[in-house]
Amino acid sequence: MLGLKRMDRFMLQSFLPLFVMTFLICLFIVLMQFLWRFIDDLVGKGLGIEVIAELFFYAALTMIPMALPLAILLASLMTFGNLGEQFELTAMKAAGVSLLRSMMPLTVLMVFIAIGAFFFQNNVLPVAQTKMWTLLYSMRQKSPELEIPEGVFYDQVPGYNFYVTEKNQETGMLYGMMIYDISKGFENSSIILADSGRLAFTPDKEHLYLKLWNGESFENLKDAATGMKNVPYRRESFDVKEIMMSFDANFNRMDEQGMRSQYVGKNYSELRATIDSVSRTIDTLSHQYGTSLREERFFNLSRTVSVPTDSGIATRVRADVVLTAPLNIDSIFRGANSEMTRTYLEQALNKARRMKQEYEYRSFTLQDDWKTVRKHGIELQKKFTLSFACIIFFFIGAPLGAIIRKGGLGMPLVISVFLFIFYYIIDNTGYKLARDGKWEVWQGMWLSAAVLLPLGIFLTYKAVNDSAVFNADAYANLFRKFFGINEVRKIEMKTVIMDEVETPVALDRLRTLRSELEAYTKSQQFKPGYLAYWTRGIDVDRLRRLRDRLEADVEYLSNSRNRSVILKLMDMPVIRVMALLQPGRPRWAGWIEAAVVPLALPLWLYGRRLLREVNHELTTAINVTSQIIDIISTDE
Repeated sequence: MLGLKRMDRFMLQSFLPLFVMTFLICLFIVLMQFLWRFIDDLVGKGLGIEVIAELFFYAALTMIPMALPLAILLASLMTFGNLGEQFELTAMKAAGVSLLRSMMPLTVLMVFIAIGAFFFQNNVLPVAQTKMWTLLYSMRQKSPELEIPEGVFYDQVPGYNFYVTEKNQETGMLYGMMIYDISKGFENSSIILADSGRLAFTPDKEHLYLKLWNGESFENLKDAATGMKNVPYRRESFDVKEIMMSFDANFNRMDEQGMRSQYVGKNYSELRATIDSVSRTIDTLSHQYGTSLREERFFNLSRTVSVPTDSGIATRVRADVVLTAPLNIDSIFRGANSEMTRTYLEQALNKARRMKQEYEYRSFTLQDDWKTVRKHGIELQKKFTLSFACIIFFFIGAPLGAIIRKGGLGMPLVISVFLFIFYYIIDNTGYKLARDGKWEVWQGMWLSAAVLLPLGIFLTYKAVNDSAVFNADAYANLFRKFFGINEVRKIEMKTVIMDEVETPVALDRLRTLRSELEAYTKSQQFKPGYLAYWTRGIDVDRLRRLRDRLEADVEYLSNSRNRSVILKLMDMPVIRVMALLQPGRPRWAGWIEAAVVPLALPLWLYGRRLLREVNHELTTAINVTSQIIDIISTDE
């Protein structure tokens, strides 16, 4: 941290411990999700601890692209939430340090993390994914650990079913054994019954050695019963019987080359080379199929003919067959009997089916090639989307923490999980659209970034300008203004008054207000007809000035020491001013709006109701003004 300013060191020291902690927590969570997803492939296989540890190591590397953006979001939100909660951001702003300046060292850090994420995706992740999936597939192929239960049939040994009545855990002896041998096929199965037995592995762990005592065996001899009506069988009694069965209990690691050639095991240059190679193959095959379809002969008529040139070399050019009369298909069947007609139709139908199957096969081949291109393209875009997601999540988490000003793991964790689920749903939707070919690959893979980038810009802008994004009262007022809902006036008695109310001035202002309210009420039409509403309405500009005048008078009288005046002021309505009170501005726009009858009619009815309510508010304001005048005059 040498060479850094004290504030930059402070920001890095506040962020880095939280980032490391949240990254490890997020990585642990996604690892648990991986464990529960593949738990069936790991349990009961007798795998060594070193193999499982190796799998989890590569799985942890593979899960870093999922854990890293969530860790950045949570750490940045917690860091700036803590700074806001402890008023350290306020102190920085008071000292002239803007929010963007305080974010600068972490922004530089995010750029380095984004660059490192790209190189990790390009160089480390393909190797980790190759080794993880190779290990996982090898574990799936491993035979389960041999543990024959009591009282149930055990079918994990290929070609055999075991039933054991009782077993001795200390000596490993099995009692009351029943063995169904179906290794030669179900029709040639055999049954072995024994009083006791013991199972053991050969030293190379590739065969299972079974030793039985005091039993019988029954074998079906259907292969030897060729031409015989009854199927013979063989019965054998034995004191001791030994059986060798194929059962590979070793862990055989698959070759990584097969997974290395898949899209998950390739870096940027290899993905680019594969996409170009397969795309050229698709273009070549498409051209060949198109040319073949254009030159296909139907009824021995070709669309190309050979034309001799002056040099004596024939050149193939496109030509249309000129017919002197329309081709009569029915003439083919006129000289033939019904059997020949049916033969002609069946041959034509079979030929059409063969051609259809041939072109369907060709289309399926091209579809497989296009799927290969899309899969490689998706993996190619992932190498860039992770880096961009890290930067976006920082510019969402940092300003959001500065806005909510809540630290710890409570509120930040809830918000982070919600935002990450939102991001994951959008990202998964874009991935599926790109995978299925419904969208271009780059469109689907960058969908989440396109959705979250405006959110990051919006939150950063609001945080820099100290806007109240989560102020419920601001949204409630906006809702009331939009839908024209009445507001309730609240005025409290002041204990300390700086500007005393003078009675003559108050009476003069109230009388002037009352006269203006009465004049406006008489001059406006609050029950207009359909056309009058859309072309005139009421004078909104004058109403706005009147409302401002009323609010100024109420603010002046709120300094009164007369409790009766304060209580009466609370009855003064809040006059609403909305665009629906005068929709015809300009008048030609009102005529156009009136012409849209299906939509304009319900708006007209709603506008008339608003006009009646505004008229009632004005009338109430006149009455309340008169009552306040009487109260002040009486006290005088």
